[in-house]
Amino acid sequence: MDDREQKLATLRAILEGFNAHDVDAILRHFSRDCVFESPRGPEPCGRRFEGIEEVHRGLSARFETIPDVRYDSHGDFVDGDRAVSEWTIRGTTTDGAAIEVRGCDIWTFAPDGRVAVKNSFWKIRDE
Repeated sequence: MDDREQKLATLRAILEGFNAHDVDAILRHFSRDCVFESPRGPEPCGRRFEGIEEVHRGLSARFETIPDVRYDSHGDFVDGDRAVSEWTIRGTTTDGAAIEVRGCDIWTFAPDGRVAVKNSFWKIRDE
């Protein structure tokens, strides 16, 4: 398996981890000094989580606030150490609001093939 195929396999495994709500399975593919920039937060980048423990906390919050969350993939592509995943997220928040929006992740891989940065974006729906 070449480098590009390995990175695509990593993205598929991460998606499986998200749909299994298994943060440890997700983070198995992340570097210790990884960064997660969430789609919502007080900063221009959303909310930034740095280091594996903080990223664990940030990703765990997704499953706490949207306990039935599911991601449906619309494809991934890899170019060198960067990748993009497109998806639709569906679920119900703990306060009963339904979510169904398109989004994407922009990934940066470390030289060892692990994820260094996960930068997430979601559409904002007007209702």
